[in-house]
Amino acid sequence: MKALVLAGGAGTRLRPITHTSAKQLVPVANKPVLFYGLEAIAEAGITDVAVIVGSTAAEIQRAVGDGSQFGISVTYLRQDAPLGLAHAVLIAREFLGDDDFVMYLGDNFIVGNITSLVDSFRTERPDAQLLLTKVPDPTSFGVAELNATGRVVNLEEKPKEPKSDLALVGVYLFTSAIHEAVRSIAPSWRGELEITHAIQWLIDEGRDVRSTTISGYWKDTGNVTDMLEVNRSVLETVEPVCLGTVDAESDIVGRVRIERGAKVSASRIVGPAIIGAGTVVTNAYIGPFTSVSEGCRIEDSEIEYSILLPDSSVVGVRRVAASLIGRNVEVTPAPRNPSEHRLILGDHSKVQISS
Repeated sequence: MKALVLAGGAGTRLRPITHTSAKQLVPVANKPVLFYGLEAIAEAGITDVAVIVGSTAAEIQRAVGDGSQFGISVTYLRQDAPLGLAHAVLIAREFLGDDDFVMYLGDNFIVGNITSLVDSFRTERPDAQLLLTKVPDPTSFGVAELNATGRVVNLEEKPKEPKSDLALVGVYLFTSAIHEAVRSIAPSWRGELEITHAIQWLIDEGRDVRSTTISGYWKDTGNVTDMLEVNRSVLETVEPVCLGTVDAESDIVGRVRIERGAKVSASRIVGPAIIGAGTVVTNAYIGPFTSVSEGCRIEDSEIEYSILLPDSSVVGVRRVAASLIGRNVEVTPAPRNPSEHRLILGDHSKVQISS
């Protein structure tokens, strides 16, 4: 069995972070989202993996390498434009051959593993196996409709009037039957080859399409709110450990992981939280559900429920919360009683200014 991992999306909902970084590499608990998926694939006993890449190909390849760090072998396949999930299956045809495979969306996060799902598929081998979960707003997802016996009878991509609240989770399992399906469909109104249309083709042809509804945690980490929520969920499992140095004036409460080379002085850290390698925390408060990456500096500041990417600093700021701060960012206080606001902002930024 093989795996097809999609890591080519542009991540427009995470701008401006994704102007300079692949969305699949934004860290959750100081580990890229993509890595969780690759680890789950390896844990399920799948070692032959193709990763679909796009405009951020170089960054993805630097981070993942040949896959040996995960115990897998990685082949990179280029998708020059976001033409849909079914299009990714098309361009991976030679790599996949006639083997069964799992397709895993690289920006999705599932708590736990997919081992039992893969084992069941290997034994029973339906033409397609879908993962479903209930969501409050199905209009943002692919949605499945089940009949009275629980069989999948209809799929629709981002419907205006959903027929159920069951969204497709970003993990799919297929036999080689899917190749005929993706060749048989036309682009949607979005100009993409939709995997939901390909699976619907299988259903209409009388093929065996099954589903499993999961009650565990799943998120599409496509926006800041979901990234912070996933970070919170993962930090709930953090085990306390101190590999750095903490002075006698500091107070460490709860599940806090302090990585090697980090220095904490005259500060209070309330877990769950992670302090990255080489980060310096001085006279600061770091609250729950905060991930601070390596090489950061937090001084005379308060921060909680946030993610800081590497080599950033927060100095002299009274309170930062529910924030995603990119690489090499400097956050400092504004001048007192400013008569004007001077802004240097990237495309698609959103700024809130107190009047």
